[in-house]
Amino acid sequence: MVETEPRVALNGKYGIGKAASILGIHRNTLRSYTKDGKIKCGLHRNNDRIFYFGHEILKFWRTF
Repeated sequence: MVETEPRVALNGKYGIGKAASILGIHRNTLRSYTKDGKIKCGLHRNNDRIFYFGHEILKFWRTF
């Protein structure tokens, strides 16, 4: 996990790879945290891909 607060757009949408990179963790770790309910994700309707809002990334980082 990165030590400094991530700089993200609060309403920006970040794919799982980008969100994991921003947080400094592996994408599989982020999937695990999502499955455990530690961070919320959204789902693009047109391609069923997971995304994370910037405000959720910050909320997760601040509570971790």
